[in-house]
Amino acid sequence: MARIVVAGAGAIGASIAYHLALRGADVVLADRGEIASGATGKAMGGVRQQFSTEAEVRLARESVAFFEQLGPPLFEQVGYLFFATTEDGLRELEQRAEVQRGLGVPVESVDASRVGGLNTEDVLGAFACWEDGVADPVEVTRELVRRAAKRGVEVRERSDAGEVEGDVLVVAAGASSPKLWPSLPIRPLCRQLVDVGPVADLPPDLPMVLEAETGFHFRRRGDTLRLAMTEPTPRWTDREEVDDELVADWRRRLGHRYPSAAGAPVARAWAGLYDMTPDAHPIIGWVGEGVYAACGFSGHGFMQAPAVGRAVAEELVEGESSFDLSPYRLERFADGAVFPETLVL
Repeated sequence: MARIVVAGAGAIGASIAYHLALRGADVVLADRGEIASGATGKAMGGVRQQFSTEAEVRLARESVAFFEQLGPPLFEQVGYLFFATTEDGLRELEQRAEVQRGLGVPVESVDASRVGGLNTEDVLGAFACWEDGVADPVEVTRELVRRAAKRGVEVRERSDAGEVEGDVLVVAAGASSPKLWPSLPIRPLCRQLVDVGPVADLPPDLPMVLEAETGFHFRRRGDTLRLAMTEPTPRWTDREEVDDELVADWRRRLGHRYPSAAGAPVARAWAGLYDMTPDAHPIIGWVGEGVYAACGFSGHGFMQAPAVGRAVAEELVEGESSFDLSPYRLERFADGAVFPETLVL
């Protein structure tokens, strides 16, 4: 059996290594840093099925089942609540919900006021999927690596995968993937997150709350709230820098949307990198002789990692996957076939 070297010990690489180990493969998992020290360790930690395209919904559906098996404290199934404050935003939510229901996602129209503490005076409508939730990206990834190592995977931290002898190289290094295979059309996008708090009396079942029109969203993490938002001007850079003006703006938004958190101090602010492709969908498949890519997840890698790990392992070991990976092949860009995901948070 071929020796497979997986480059990148984030959620995607760890999941691939684990699922390869389940199939008896000879695997080395290598990372230039440490386990989950890249984008995974800086992620929001959301796990949702509410995407706008069929391909992304199917990946998410496969992954949620794995997160459900992990259960608390690694995964808390508190749900995702999308709400709209404009008629256009509400129509978009309704259209997406129709697509999602058709693919088996249990999305329902809800009264946003059921979420205690949420200011809903300007909310016109809301949709939720209570199967979705929030997870700890670092601990989930460490658990995947622990399971992989138990099944014989050799784990090498602070190692360059390109220097590890093997028959197949799996490029799962996020925004750094083009350093291993330059033809990958991936570029880094700087995004940031902010934790504010402590905030008193946060309900343990507070869902991920998202404003459809702006992308502003927040979740509970202990006695703090973690904030993020689609930035008005994309920062196409590999510099991981916090924009203090955005931090101030998000705190104002939170004060309006969740009044009990108004004025909550900044506990922590940090930035990381999305590995963006031209259509915000990943690249999964062979990209060269003995080189397989699983990268370009455009901010969705952690939540899709379980399904991707299984699908990639099947294709590498068995020659084909039970999951349809054809939408994610590199060749789609040359052929002009794109299906842009509009819900990049």
